[in-house]
Amino acid sequence: MPGLAVPLWDVANGQGLRQLAELGLALLLSSLIGWEREAHQKSAGLRTHTLVGVASALMMEVSQHGFTNVLGLDHVSFDPSRVAAQIVSGIGFIGGGLIFVRRDAVRGLTTAATIWLTCAVGMACGGGLPILALTTTALHFLVVRGYPYLSGRTMGAVPATVEVRLTYLTGRALLPRLMEACTQRGFRIVEVKADRLPGRTDAAARVLLRLEGTADAGRLASELFQDDGVVDVELSLASEEEEQDA
Repeated sequence: MPGLAVPLWDVANGQGLRQLAELGLALLLSSLIGWEREAHQKSAGLRTHTLVGVASALMMEVSQHGFTNVLGLDHVSFDPSRVAAQIVSGIGFIGGGLIFVRRDAVRGLTTAATIWLTCAVGMACGGGLPILALTTTALHFLVVRGYPYLSGRTMGAVPATVEVRLTYLTGRALLPRLMEACTQRGFRIVEVKADRLPGRTDAAARVLLRLEGTADAGRLASELFQDDGVVDVELSLASEEEEQDA
């Protein structure tokens, strides 16, 4: 009779080994994608991608099998594709939160795109399309790992973002010279932050220079340190999320 309770373990009603295998495949593939993001120290890593993939697969399972016990009732019908459409729309909130703009440069697009792709992989697993899910996961690694190498070979070196922290003596008009040295070495100055250092016997200040370019940053730091007014130089790469995601 329609509407009666169905057994807890019922393959025909979407709670069998096949559905568990589809959830397990979504777990595996989304974990692989998340592991790649985690290895590059992205803001959305292993746990985020895994949860997105498994949740998408579960929602597809619910879409296909969650309403079978009421299909025989009068005036009851459903369209499984509506759930898939809502998943695609809803995942945009997570992806949008990973994208930000700094100094007119858009960052985080690649990670947001992988969240969207992981959602699609999970939907394919939950929808009973394992070959498409496996192929899409393989294409993800091809694009994310292979394309930067291809771009470097065909378009030249990709500009890197580096941060140079300088401690220098004030009163010598030293900062303009240091900035000019950076531009002469082929770097573009993206950001400058300078602060005086209290508690020192000499009049010193500390400046953060955020630079972009393809030149040797280590050689630049060595040249800056050779100036008599420079007390200390620290060089570091900008975060992976800012440097690679565009």
